[in-house]
Amino acid sequence: MTAGWVKKSVSAVAAAMTMCGVAQAEPAQALDRISVWIGGSVLDTRADLDATRNSVGSLSKLDLGKGSQTVGHARLDLLVFDTQGFSFDYYKLGKAKNRTHAGVFEYDGDIYDLQSGLRSDFDVSLGSAAYHWWFGSDADVFGVGVGAAFYRAQIQLDGRAVINGTPVAADTHWSGTAVAPTLTLAYKHAFSDSLRLYVDAGGVKKNGGSLSGHLYDIRAGVEWFPIRNVGLAVEYGKTAVSLYRERISSSAALDLDFHGPSVFARMRF
Repeated sequence: MTAGWVKKSVSAVAAAMTMCGVAQAEPAQALDRISVWIGGSVLDTRADLDATRNSVGSLSKLDLGKGSQTVGHARLDLLVFDTQGFSFDYYKLGKAKNRTHAGVFEYDGDIYDLQSGLRSDFDVSLGSAAYHWWFGSDADVFGVGVGAAFYRAQIQLDGRAVINGTPVAADTHWSGTAVAPTLTLAYKHAFSDSLRLYVDAGGVKKNGGSLSGHLYDIRAGVEWFPIRNVGLAVEYGKTAVSLYRERISSSAALDLDFHGPSVFARMRF
């Protein structure tokens, strides 16, 4: 009888521990263990290249392109121990533009005669990895985050001119990569298990080195899950990026501003 009682007691303790484990394994309703975002963003983009130490009469700012473009966008969120979150985000955008101008544009020691024409191509890759500590109630959670932002910019300039009947061509390539710490704030609210609201804001500033600058980003959106693990997210975001590169012979600042809606296919586990 004693052996039977011990066996039942052990079974009861094991069951209680299992129930506690299950309870602890359930995150807040506003959070998911694994969250996958795959979609695209329609961004209204403005890009300018501001060159300094120019010759007299040259242009100081070059318009690299304005307008709307659609880019791929991916995101991954992971939750550990119910309150520790990790988020990864990446997208890339770029523009190409041809223009003519009655003047010259000097950059990186090369002078481009814009009376004949200039073509510019630029690409910017933006990525981030962040840690969030989530706290709050089941339906409302707030996150404070730290992490790192990665950004890489590449610019190609190609100019063509005819001087005294002789064709002349010049081109230059500019690229830079930087990684800087980030601070982020986030809020999520669950109206129900299938409908949620979220807001996320962050910023990064890097000083020193050959490439410096800042990045500020804010986005807000709604998630809807008609199926338990599959859903849709719609958000609107705005990002401002400024990259400054210093050289002995020249320096330049790349200013980007883009905003617009994003749509993601959502999977959660």
